This record gives sequence, structure tokens and C-alpha cells, in this order.
Amino acid sequence: QVHLVESGGGLVQAGGSLRLSCAASGRISSYTMGWFRQAPGKEREFVAAISWSGGSTYYADSVKGRFTISRDNAKNTVYLQMNSLKPEDTAVYYCAADVVVVTTQADYWGQGTQVTVSS
Repeated sequence: QVHLVESGGGLVQAGGSLRLSCAASGRISSYTMGWFRQAPGKEREFVAAISWSGGSTYYADSVKGRFTISRDNAKNTVYLQMNSLKPEDTAVYYCAADVVVVTTQADYWGQGTQVTVSS
């Protein structure tokens, strides 16, 4: 079992930065980890993912070049560094974990953290 808790969300102006953290209660070293987001009235969408070793990362086209996913398995924590934020990045951001591929059907989810970008 893995329990995930996100933090680091908040209100930021367009062009600003935030760093989200996802702390796990269990060991996540064998899990693929990902970040998803859900804006009001929209479906949850993929943002970024990272392999268990951290050697491979994947990004949605909408965030590529602006967001960076990383992990520290010794601390059981995954991060999402978000730069050059845009109002359209406003959403609840969720951390997810799965053994193989992390999708919207992932095995484990956090409760989410709100990110609001003002124009």
C-alpha cells in the first residue's frame, strides 16, 4: 500500500513558479510516478511521469519545456517544478503511482493540491 500526500500548491501570477511535492508513506522506488491535473468542468489529464529509476521522464505537450518532474527515492518523494506558469495551468494537481504505467487508472492517488495562476 502506498499513501500519497501532495503539497506546494497555491496562488501565483502568470509567469511565476511553483514546486509541488508528493510524499509517500510507503517505499515508491519500484513505482512509476506521475502528476495529473483536473480543471473545473474538465476531465483529469496527464501532466508528467517518471520511471522508477528516474531515468525516463514523460510530459504532456502543454507543459513540455516549462515543467520538470523528478524523484528522490531515498525520501519517498516526487516533485513537479512548474515554471512560466499560465492561467490555463490552473487546476487541482494530483500525484499518482502505479507498478508499470501511470494513467488515469493508476492504483494510488493523492488528495490533490490546488494551483491557481492569475493573469
